[in-house]
Amino acid sequence: MTRYQTLDLIEQITRLDGSQYFEVSDMFMNGRAELAAIRGMIKEVRIVQLNIAHTKAVQAYEKYINETYEMPPENFTKWVEWDKPAGPIHDAYEEILKTNHVG
Repeated sequence: MTRYQTLDLIEQITRLDGSQYFEVSDMFMNGRAELAAIRGMIKEVRIVQLNIAHTKAVQAYEKYINETYEMPPENFTKWVEWDKPAGPIHDAYEEILKTNHVG
């Protein structure tokens, strides 16, 4: 399923081992994360910030996500954690969290 993601929220995901991470996401992917939790692929997901500003950092991270990942169909069988490679993408991700007082 290909669908352009307009990232507008930050969620906290708890992995099966209990560790957590933040993800910049949207309602579509938050719904997929909820399904992943129900299916036992992750422990939990919760939204920590809604309607984040569409800054240059968000636009850069959003472009990377849309070019790198395919959005999962409803019948997915594996949770894919998005990589944040060192350099401009990781910097954009960190700036998003800092700007929104998360993490």
